[in-house]
Order: sequence, then structure tokens, then C-alpha cells
Amino acid sequence: MSVHSCVLHEFSRPDREYYAAAPAQWDAPMVSRPRRPAPSRARRKPRRSPLPFLALLLGLALFAGGFLMGRVEAAGNRAAQAAAGAGAASGGPVRILAVPGAVHSGTEDAPASGEAGGTSDSRDDWNLILVNGDHPLPQDFQIPEFTQLINGHAIDKRAYPALQRMMDDCRAAGLEPTICSSYRSWEKQEELFQRKVQSCLPQAGSLEEAEEQAAVWVARPGTSEHQAGLAVDIVDKSYQLLDERQEDTAVQKWLMEHCAEYGFILRYPTEKSDLTGVGYEPWHYRYVGEQAAGDIMSRGLCLEEYLENA
Repeated sequence: MSVHSCVLHEFSRPDREYYAAAPAQWDAPMVSRPRRPAPSRARRKPRRSPLPFLALLLGLALFAGGFLMGRVEAAGNRAAQAAAGAGAASGGPVRILAVPGAVHSGTEDAPASGEAGGTSDSRDDWNLILVNGDHPLPQDFQIPEFTQLINGHAIDKRAYPALQRMMDDCRAAGLEPTICSSYRSWEKQEELFQRKVQSCLPQAGSLEEAEEQAAVWVARPGTSEHQAGLAVDIVDKSYQLLDERQEDTAVQKWLMEHCAEYGFILRYPTEKSDLTGVGYEPWHYRYVGEQAAGDIMSRGLCLEEYLENA
């Protein structure tokens, strides 16, 4: 128990009275309060660099510029597509697509060789180029001009008008033809061939044998008509598997009956595999021109036979 004492000193003055504090307040412990430091002078705040703010403004300006350029380019593409595709069936499976850097063509092209107004078919015509295992394309082969189709497909510009008419008429018959393959680059053909080789390896005795087996179904690079830009694989939208059952679809029945009218042939008939070196493909159509197509399909020939007797 702590005891606090208090000594009072009284000084008497005639005009004032003094009173001592109550004893209860004497027992309160004495607490020393810390002194607040004297206010110091305000320090100057360091200046902030304007670089982050300028960088933000620059980023916003670039974003706005890119957005506006994208809108302008999209509007230009829509206008180009509408102009180039004028006259094509709406929603058709083949349309010209505005693609930056692509070469576009329309139905105003001059007649191709072998068609009305053109020269007669011959062994040297571009549309009768023979591409197979014995006649590979040179690695520097180039197609003069492409027509870019929808879904990333493309075809030699000179064959495009006939393809467009054939697809439009097929659709007009109430069918739904779908292009699943068209022009292929050398690199793409190499990729497809090697993939097929790998699938054949487990059953083959060697890599060479696997390549021979794969070549029956997927052409070696340089030996595919797709690389010449004159071939398209067309399937029925209701059945898109590449097998022999494709021939039973309504689309294939129509195409086999009418393709020659547009200058196309069924390139790999089932009974011609020994001559073409390729297995039966009831979906692979090749452009050769109307005159040659009519002769080939009516006589039941393959392109190798036709050219041999030309």
C-alpha cells in the first residue's frame, strides 16, 4: 500500500480564501504523460516522375488506334466480300473471301482452255497437268493465282468459276455439299503423309514398307493433285467420313452424274487403282475442263488413260 503525503502551505491574504483538495484525490497514482514532440517543419514531398502517366496515355492511344483500324479493316473486308461475291448464291458452300494478301477472282474470268471460247484440250494444257507417283510436281511449282474460298480453302483461279457453278447447282437440287480439302502446300502434304506413315508402322515390317502402304492413301509430297490447286475433296454434310460409304450419299450420287458438265472428273475410280496408284476416293474431284471431263467420264477412263491416248 503506497502512502502519499501532501504538505500545504497557506499564505493568508485578506481578500481570498484557499481550500485544500479532498484527501481521496491524494491516493491517485501519479502518472507522467509523455510529452508530444514539438511539431517539426513539413518536409517537402519528392516530385513524382511523369513517365508512368505518359506511358498510360500512350497505351490508351495505341489501344484506341488499333481498335479503330480493326473496325475500318473489317468494314473494308465486308465491302470487298460483298462486291466480289455478287451473283453467288447466298450461303453457298463456295464464296470469295476477302483475305489480306490473297489474290481474288470472280466469275468474269476468261474461259479456261477446253471450254467455250478457249482452246481445245491437249497434253500441255494447264488443266490437264498429270500429277502422280511417276509425274511429281517440281518443288518450285507455283500456281499463277488463287481464289480464296471460305474456311481457309483455295483453288486455282482459272478453275474457280466452274467449281462455283457446280456447288451452287448441287445446292439448288436440295443437297448440302461441303468442301473438306482443297489446295495444299508442300509442307502440309508432307505433314499428312508422315502422319499416315506413322499409323502404318505398327503393321509394316520396315519404314520403307510403311511409306509404300501410306502412299496408297496419302500422296507423297509433290505427287498430290491438291498441290496443283486443281482438286477438291467434297463430302455430304450429313456424312463427312472419307470412306467408301461416301459414294452412297446423295451429294456423291449427284456429283458423279453431273461433275463432267462443269469440267470435273471423279479422279480415282475404284477399278483404276492399278493405273492411278491411289485407292478408291469417291470424294476427290479434279478439274480438267469440260471437253476432257465429258470424254473421260463417258468412256469410264482415268486421267492417265485419257492422256496416254490423247
